[in-house]
Amino acid sequence: MSPFDASAAISTRAVTRDFTAGDTTITVLHGIDLDVRAGEMTFLVGESGSGKTTLISIMCGILWPTQGKVQVFGTDIYALGDTELVEFRLDNIGFIFQQYNLIPSIDAAANAAVPLIARGMPVDEARERAKAMLDKLNILDQADKLPNQLSGGQQQRVAIARALVHEPRLVVCDEPTAALDAKSGRRVMDLLREVAVADDRSVIIVTHDNRIFDLADRILVLEDGRITHDGAEMPEEH
Repeated sequence: MSPFDASAAISTRAVTRDFTAGDTTITVLHGIDLDVRAGEMTFLVGESGSGKTTLISIMCGILWPTQGKVQVFGTDIYALGDTELVEFRLDNIGFIFQQYNLIPSIDAAANAAVPLIARGMPVDEARERAKAMLDKLNILDQADKLPNQLSGGQQQRVAIARALVHEPRLVVCDEPTAALDAKSGRRVMDLLREVAVADDRSVIIVTHDNRIFDLADRILVLEDGRITHDGAEMPEEH
């Protein structure tokens, strides 16, 4: 196994992930070696079932690899204990889930404030910070509404605010523009670049949205659990 790249935001080495269904073992990722650089917005593209969500879940410490290692900003995350891993994610990673995963019993501002409250910030201060992020996403007028009172696009922007509010070093997004119109999608992407792309930060975006491919610094194509393209633009066959 080749050594980690100390300058990379994320390094994966020989990452494999198997799932077992009855007597059958299915390999979803096949020995992924990848270095994601800080200061870039990296897109991960591929057909449904290609392994994209599995790969980003492993990069974030949510899903353990069957084999291989993952380093995030110099930390071998799967060498951490369970409590250390939770604390590392809380301090360093913002994840925008495709299904949003908002807490149904609290309002939009409280949902967006969850990472700050979990880190010990007083609730009132956390809500104000969360409202400032909701304002950047043009959704401050929905701050006091429960998730079931919001449209799909509004829920998605709350989820994005939650991922960005604690200024994580790594932001991982699963289809962040899927429920948004073109104008709103561009606004979200501009905000991601403004807030989350810096010399010491990185953004990874899983997307099928060809409206935003031109905003990527780097595009990785995943097919059948293997990276088949790595470049500044989409290959012509896609």
